[in-house]
Amino acid sequence: MHTKLICSQTGEEYAIDRLQNLSSAGKPLLARYDLPALKSRFTPGSVRKRPLRSMWRFWDVMPVDAPSEAVTLGEGQTPLLPCERRGPFAAFERLLIKDESFNPTGSFKARGMSAAVTRAVALGAKAVALPSAGNAAGAATYYAAKAGIECFLFMPEDTPPANIIESVVGGAHVFLVNGLISDCGKIVRHGCERFGWFDLSTLKEPFRVEGKKTMGYELAFDLADLAGESELRLPDVIFYPTGGGTGLIGMWKAFDEMERLGWIDSRRPRMVAVQAEGCAPVVKAFHEGADHAEMFPNARTVASGLRVPAAVGDFLMLRALRESKGTAISVTDEELMEGVGELSRFQGVYACPEGGAVWKAAEKLLAAGWLKPEEQIVLFNTGTGLKYNHLSRIGDLPQVDHTDAGCLDRVAELID
Repeated sequence: MHTKLICSQTGEEYAIDRLQNLSSAGKPLLARYDLPALKSRFTPGSVRKRPLRSMWRFWDVMPVDAPSEAVTLGEGQTPLLPCERRGPFAAFERLLIKDESFNPTGSFKARGMSAAVTRAVALGAKAVALPSAGNAAGAATYYAAKAGIECFLFMPEDTPPANIIESVVGGAHVFLVNGLISDCGKIVRHGCERFGWFDLSTLKEPFRVEGKKTMGYELAFDLADLAGESELRLPDVIFYPTGGGTGLIGMWKAFDEMERLGWIDSRRPRMVAVQAEGCAPVVKAFHEGADHAEMFPNARTVASGLRVPAAVGDFLMLRALRESKGTAISVTDEELMEGVGELSRFQGVYACPEGGAVWKAAEKLLAAGWLKPEEQIVLFNTGTGLKYNHLSRIGDLPQVDHTDAGCLDRVAELID
């Protein structure tokens, strides 16, 4: 289990035996482990022998003393899919998709909520609260339900209906707010002070990032398995859709831990943060050479997971991008929705808009020469497109009369 919590900016140490949110500096707390003590028993070989079909196969560097303590719905162990070289994907020789839509509640948010709720309940939390513009709400609802605690959600009123419905059905207390996720966050902060809820907001507690980091651990095993080898490996480039950025920060943390454990060397993938043009604070800060991202004005995008105008972990994201020699790029809403269609038609992956965004970002960077066709590139599709059906326009579909003996003649006309 973790041995200490430290402030991600100052390095100040905090108690691990009580519920914690941000440090006194207002920055995220990160868990640190006694990795030298784990080296002899926590090895790639030992992990491969474990029967666990979830992210908790990495429990040694998670907030538990044993996997039986986890509040789990079977999250993690999502597929890594090689892309077929057809259509617009033909130019990429080694393109892969890590498809997080296979998680419980249909997105990568399940990983973070499993870890966060596990630790919150262990430390006595009876109710959790958070702002959410989408998938985090559903994940929090169902892990709270699994744990038997209450969940309070504050969501922008234009949150995708599927996210609202799944949260209501799961028993969460759902409140719709006439504003952005940042406005919802203010209500949560005051509500936690008044009602004693525990704040599960992105990076405002230490353990959602611990769940998300398992994507980094898994990826190293996935690529080794793909190559038919035992030695762990990382790709050349990782494209990640970035709202709050917990997944990007978590994977960067995982790579550091794996190196300290002796599992990998110091080589790292180039990390690419992808945002929507209508809400791109990290992209703006990266290209301006800033260490922090300013609040993005009038934030708007159909990709609700990217509609985060200010992120508490901005400096950690920017640090990872620069240390990896990566970059940050934005795409338009039209482009990312086009990406959803192309992933569906050419790869059989019904991606969320955020997944469509990373594909179109990769296409742009290949055209610009920043990527090489032969590089091994991983795109993260963070959720299922099924939750965004309200964005699709299917038009007027042809109808077929089953009582008409000539109905197939009509079909032939339409498909000719």
